[in-house]
Amino acid sequence: MEIRNIAIIAHVDHGKTTLTDALMKQNGGLQDENISMDSNALEKERGITIYSKNTSIMYKGTKINIVDTPGHADFGSEVERVLRAVDSVLLLVDAVEGPMPQTRFVLKKSLELGIKPIVVINKIDKPASDPHRVHEEVLNLFFELGANEEQANFETIYAIGRQGKAFRKLGDESEDLSPLLDMLLTHVPPASLQGESKMSAQVFNLGYDNFLGRMAVARIYSGEISSAKEVVVKGEKDNRKGKITKLFTFEGINRKEVSSATAGDIVLLAGIPDIYIGETICEDESVEQLPHIAIDEPTLSLNFLVNDSPFAGKEGKYVTSRQIKERLEKELEINVGLKVDFSPDQGDKMGPSFFKVYGRGELHIAILLENMRREGFEMQVSQPEVIIKEENGIKTEPYEELVIDVPMEFSGTVIEKIGKRRGIMSGMAEKEGIARIVFDIPTRGLLGYRGEFIIDTKGEGIMSSRVIGFKKYADEIKKREYGSMVSIVHGKAVAFALANLQERGIMYVEHGTEVYEGMVIGNVLKGDDMSVNPTKGKQLTNMRASGTDDAIYLNPPFILSIERGLEVMNGDEYLEVTPKSVRIRKKYLTEIDRVRAGRGKKI
Repeated sequence: MEIRNIAIIAHVDHGKTTLTDALMKQNGGLQDENISMDSNALEKERGITIYSKNTSIMYKGTKINIVDTPGHADFGSEVERVLRAVDSVLLLVDAVEGPMPQTRFVLKKSLELGIKPIVVINKIDKPASDPHRVHEEVLNLFFELGANEEQANFETIYAIGRQGKAFRKLGDESEDLSPLLDMLLTHVPPASLQGESKMSAQVFNLGYDNFLGRMAVARIYSGEISSAKEVVVKGEKDNRKGKITKLFTFEGINRKEVSSATAGDIVLLAGIPDIYIGETICEDESVEQLPHIAIDEPTLSLNFLVNDSPFAGKEGKYVTSRQIKERLEKELEINVGLKVDFSPDQGDKMGPSFFKVYGRGELHIAILLENMRREGFEMQVSQPEVIIKEENGIKTEPYEELVIDVPMEFSGTVIEKIGKRRGIMSGMAEKEGIARIVFDIPTRGLLGYRGEFIIDTKGEGIMSSRVIGFKKYADEIKKREYGSMVSIVHGKAVAFALANLQERGIMYVEHGTEVYEGMVIGNVLKGDDMSVNPTKGKQLTNMRASGTDDAIYLNPPFILSIERGLEVMNGDEYLEVTPKSVRIRKKYLTEIDRVRAGRGKKI
């Protein structure tokens, strides 16, 4: 049986998963119309792919292994690994937006590995679509990224992923995705069929099973792999022996247990508890190790602490330091973009014990926190900080390429705000009243900007970014222009008090919300923190006066989610995350403790 291995890569929301679902539905990979490749609850809610997944379809007697990859920059390290295990990629590009930052990132990695992509211009049914312009932009991007002549002579398919249709040329008639599948059979080289050689396979992804433990997704490059067989695992530093206990191949979105699999196939195997990304599984010591797969370094760090607020333990099942540690250790089994320091040097800065967690971005960390709270965990985290490195005596920090699409009327405000955050404009183009502005900006300057951007552009702007590496440290960035509104009492917030306070800033709580001393209930438009009493009711007397019985009107509160909380919190605050609530609180709950901490006194 012939095998083809492909990955689908694109910028976020350009239609990768929709196209993969359509391919499976048309070829028997999905029996239920309501099932999707985005099977995780968070993926369904947010409409984004978080974890790369494997599937396969049968077409004209050929098995096509497909890897659906995430499009968000925070999960970009997954894409890089997947590319090493496939023979070609489908590069999806939106027929309106054209190439975006993540398109550039994934295409660059593909070209460097010598892969010849097939370009799919998707969503051609959109009213504003312009496939000819997008094709030109993609061609220019190929040349810009140093594609060779063969790679630049790419094949193009036009598609409407939502309807499950593909067209060889614009104007063609088509009822399904057959033109795309035929092109895959013609232009994707068959997976290497070195069946007679000694077995070698490389791990490019990890999985976890409560019964089987850590599992590895691997591409077989030569020979035949069998379950219940002794193998040699060649790592970056050492070689060791292991035994494969279970072996699975992919059939649609399901895994099928098999006793053996041949060269070219993608398999899931269990039995080697310490297996890791990039390691080579060999038949014996004489087999040459495959080139190692590098994993992107984290760019952000923050501290995970036990929740010690007055409301601690009210909602969560798992609240102790040991339970949080065990959960983070379990996350490290599969989340290779994450790093955790379980015994950081605490110095005199922190009170309770904490774990230092390093991640790829705010969304990467927020997804972990959201998963943990849904499992019943309670914890609090500090404000995210950018990882600063020193290279040859020069202080460096991560920079990102930021691409913004915004109506021309808002472009001035955006350029001014990003300028204050040390962003440098590297390009600007205008088309039909929409400006596309490109900046190079320190990750530090981008933290906390997303919410401000939505307000500045009245929800009409689109921003996306990708990490481009470490550059020289920029000077101080003053981002926070408002202070916190801090409760000085315990109790229930009342409408009378909130009506007066909302004139001073934006509220995070509503009438009836339980608050405690030191909890942040809103922000103040002026830069200083303000201590307030949100539980203060109206003074009642026997005297009647005009105006005292006027109706109270409250503005809708700014409900905190984990991402919003990470954006708006200050350096002297914690984000308290529980199964039902997200709150911001001061590290020191009482005002006198905060004053002492400001003076540098011990508390």
